[in-house]
Amino acid sequence: MKQFTKGFFLGSLATIGALASGIFAFHKSVIEPIEQEEERFDQNRRQANRKNRSAHQL
Repeated sequence: MKQFTKGFFLGSLATIGALASGIFAFHKSVIEPIEQEEERFDQNRRQANRKNRSAHQL
């Protein structure tokens, strides 16, 4: 019974670790590039607004 309990906890810990690393890898490879692209679009939009306003100063 002692071996079963030890193996069960070790297997559970390994499974949780594998899930956490999978979620981290998914975030780095899919979500982070999308967020960076959205930030780049926002920066370009802000720059365009500043240029537009400064070009129409009286």
